Amino acid sequence: MRCEFKTFTLFSLLLPALSSCQAYERAFSPPKYPSPRISDEGPWAGAYKRAADFVSSLTLPEKVNLTTGVGFYASRCLGETGSIPRLNFTGLCVQLLPINNSFAEYTSAFPAGLNVGASWERKYAYARGHALGAELRKKGTDIVLTPQISPLGRFPQGGRNWESFGSDPYLNGEMVGPSIKGIQDNNLVATTRHFIANEQERFRWNYEAGDNGFELEESISANLDDWTMHEVYLWPFANAVKAGTGSIMCSYNQINNSYGCANSYALNYLLKEELGFQGFVMSDFSAQHSGLSSAVAGLDMSMPGDAFPLSGTSYWGANLTVAVANGTLPEWRLDDMCMRIMAAYYSVGGDKKKDFFNFDTFTTEKYAPVPLTSSAEPSLVNEDVPVRGDYKRTIREVGAASTVMLKNKKGALPLTGKERHVAIIGEDAGSNPYGANGCPNQGCNNGTLAMGWGSGSVLYPYLITPEQAISNHIIIHTDGTVPTITDNWAKQQIAQLVGQVSVSIVFVNANSGEGFVTVDKNYGDRNNLTLWGNGDKLINTVASQCRNTIVVMHTVGPVLVADWHDNENVTAILWAGLPGQESGNSILDILYGAYNPSGKLPFTLGRTAEDYGAAPVRKPNNGKAAPQQDLSGLDIDYRHFDSKGIDPIYEFGFGLSYTSFKYFELRVVKLNAGPYRPAKGTTGPLLHAADRPQVHHPEDYTFPSDVPCYQGTVYPYLKSKNLTKAADDADYGQPAQEYLPAGFNDSSPDPLPPAGGLQGGNPGLWEPVLNVTARITNTGDVAGHEVAQLYVELGRDEPPRILRGFDRVRIEPGRTREICAQLLRRDVSVWDPVAQNWEMVRAFKVFVGGSSRRLPLATRVALD
Repeated sequence: MRCEFKTFTLFSLLLPALSSCQAYERAFSPPKYPSPRISDEGPWAGAYKRAADFVSSLTLPEKVNLTTGVGFYASRCLGETGSIPRLNFTGLCVQLLPINNSFAEYTSAFPAGLNVGASWERKYAYARGHALGAELRKKGTDIVLTPQISPLGRFPQGGRNWESFGSDPYLNGEMVGPSIKGIQDNNLVATTRHFIANEQERFRWNYEAGDNGFELEESISANLDDWTMHEVYLWPFANAVKAGTGSIMCSYNQINNSYGCANSYALNYLLKEELGFQGFVMSDFSAQHSGLSSAVAGLDMSMPGDAFPLSGTSYWGANLTVAVANGTLPEWRLDDMCMRIMAAYYSVGGDKKKDFFNFDTFTTEKYAPVPLTSSAEPSLVNEDVPVRGDYKRTIREVGAASTVMLKNKKGALPLTGKERHVAIIGEDAGSNPYGANGCPNQGCNNGTLAMGWGSGSVLYPYLITPEQAISNHIIIHTDGTVPTITDNWAKQQIAQLVGQVSVSIVFVNANSGEGFVTVDKNYGDRNNLTLWGNGDKLINTVASQCRNTIVVMHTVGPVLVADWHDNENVTAILWAGLPGQESGNSILDILYGAYNPSGKLPFTLGRTAEDYGAAPVRKPNNGKAAPQQDLSGLDIDYRHFDSKGIDPIYEFGFGLSYTSFKYFELRVVKLNAGPYRPAKGTTGPLLHAADRPQVHHPEDYTFPSDVPCYQGTVYPYLKSKNLTKAADDADYGQPAQEYLPAGFNDSSPDPLPPAGGLQGGNPGLWEPVLNVTARITNTGDVAGHEVAQLYVELGRDEPPRILRGFDRVRIEPGRTREICAQLLRRDVSVWDPVAQNWEMVRAFKVFVGGSSRRLPLATRVALD
């Protein structure tokens, strides 16, 4: 069939990104051009050579195909780059992977990132990442959209906080590295997201805001200073780059009034020059707001490729072909996009083990046309390939290890199994009446909560509810009874029942998710921090009649517990997070002592929402222009509580055990770290000499007669050999310097910034400067794990205490173990915005203990 071309004009696509960053004097993102090229040195040197050989053989349309998605619904994958049939290179398949594939059946549903953070165990981050990657590789995926380290949780109401690892930059950094390695050990490219300062769902995307009744012309702008950027938001991304993440996804929001996927300072300077990122930057889906300006600002891959689903229009595609063919976009920039994509692919061994894609993201039908919206003959698209490994044990263990025991009065837990009557109370204990997968994108709050909603959710293969697990255990292994009420509003029946039982276990929850789904008027972010479903009243109703009330909370983050936590009849409190498919079994192991609680809070539980200081922007505050959001300041979560002298109910890092621990003998040993020197060297070389540009013949790039054409699919081909007609742009021919920023086409290599270096920034920042050890004795009667935490007090204008180390150890009763933490130069350095470099603090204090406020060991350190 004949293709009907739909294109956006090149010129009009440049205006938003250029004008928006000049609109607000107080929040400005400085321009940084040109886009740095990938280096031929360092850990990826071998991958670079292979990528260079591959990219050098490509035609212009083939290069464009590699950088531009084919469009939403245009393939079976969530996103897919164009293929290169001449070289037998299929398109790169992109799939979501927060807790597993959001759309595939026969995969596992793993615990949320927040639970991994609550375990404080790096090996669980690797194990979860490896298991996720193994299953998705068998589904035929090449690039996976995880792990997530933004949002960081500055706002406890943030809708997607549960997908990250907790409300601390260091904790996220320590968990993201092993997660990436676990995924990429399966020959998959990990995509770390969302870069950067993406703290709320509301207004993240102006088009989405319109669906919720807000008329906005631009997305929200997250405004922050250079100090906050480096010490808070950029910190865990440095760990991700150091770990070799193949891809980083830019975010929907603006940063200092410049869109995340066209922000040259964030992408070209911070990420590619300062952190030395060698992989490719991928747009969040439909987060690209411009054409050539995003290309020169550092974006490397457009996903899903079309500007809007099924539009057939693209900011890139044929527009890139025109721009390179007429000399507007330097071909070395397009080469660098392709080099970064292929180097990432080869660095993880993406070509070593290729499983064919065996399901369809967009339909559950066994047979369907491809693309789904085309009139093509239906073919087998969902092959029902089971890929679940034996991961249920890992899921169950991580669910238990991440459960945090907040209260245990007079040894109420563990249960002995001798209890005559155990009441299970609360909707959160039971099943969703629509079925575990009865709500699209998990967009409801029916039954037990084991994952949040949105693209970070998955299809459960099964879901073990607390009611099922506990009832089965009591029926099979004890002589007790297990009366259950899962209606939160059955106050009379509940009060009558719980007054007659030995123990009541009350299950409550609080939910949130991605902004394209609204649940109970919560537009992604939570409207408040209270428990959902009448939870607070439910707990108080039970506690008023039962002297042994145990509360289990499945929540996406902090909730307010002030109304009942200190009730004398509330004998135990457990925070279980979002444990995934084995939820009931995980909490059963904690309740009956098969697993000794060792989780620690990855956030703070305050008395009021106001205690947290910051809150999401709820209403437009800038007319129809971009809502303005202030993210400046280092005081996030516990740092804010400490700086303001606010006493939390349960502090960051807190968690009880069925045993007890004693800390003693803190030792600090100075290491012979070399001097810290500013980085030397330049950005990477040109693939082809700039003074010998390739000659292009537009007639070679028109739509081939042997390529099938589907409406709504994005192609790199021209509709005419006449570039003016191909561009279909009234302003075609306008000099590039009139609408593209100065320096965008400068092919000379840039010197590295002082803090720069390959993969993670200046290598001196990663040198150990101190070894810190302490001894811990298990003074109780049962074996258990303790998470020892190390904080530093750096003085100056830094927060009172900053997490800079942790070690999780298992200790037998009466035995003593040594815990170890190594402080790197970056751990005891502060950012100097004037020098644009890190400065090591020479005198500081080190604390070690079991939480951010229980730090029995302390010493002063002088490095001079």
